[in-house]
Amino acid sequence: GPVRAWAHGDHPSAAALAVDLGLTRARVLWQLRRPLTAALPEPSLPEGVELRAFRPGEDDEAWLAVNNAAFAQHPEQGRWTLDDLRVRLGEPWFDPAGFLLAVDSGTGRLLGFHWTKVHERPGSARIGEVYVLGVDPSAHRGGLGRALTAAGLVHLRDVRGLDRVMLYVDESNTGAVALYERTGFARWTGHVNYQSV
Repeated sequence: GPVRAWAHGDHPSAAALAVDLGLTRARVLWQLRRPLTAALPEPSLPEGVELRAFRPGEDDEAWLAVNNAAFAQHPEQGRWTLDDLRVRLGEPWFDPAGFLLAVDSGTGRLLGFHWTKVHERPGSARIGEVYVLGVDPSAHRGGLGRALTAAGLVHLRDVRGLDRVMLYVDESNTGAVALYERTGFARWTGHVNYQSV
């Protein structure tokens, strides 16, 4: 089958080795960061939408449906199963208060979400993460992604007491990259996936 390899950091030596091995650059995953000490955008939800925390055991199926629809073309995120979700819900870092759901105020239908994460390693500074942010395709173009991004950042700063945040985004996801850059994120590093032709 095809050979695939990740280079953590977009290093010239990795690119040269890839050429020598006959591998091509197939995917770039950027890590973006921003300080939470700088001004944050206001989390202004569209009319008829409210924000609440994820309820494990109650929201699982609805979340999977929206996640898999939002990431239908993504090589990993769009194929989650209930088992994949439950593994993450069982992680020591999981915090339902930081798993924000945007729902229709009248029907309760899930429209989008911002799942935050906090990295806490001994000897390292704590940092927040935009772990997964998604909007149901039927709810696009209403400003919900921008509002959810802001709400998660406010949660990481005001509730979790963090001063910086990171995220990963595919270079090819130009809409998400533009949203994050408008929200004050900047490129920190890149990881490149090489594969055989």
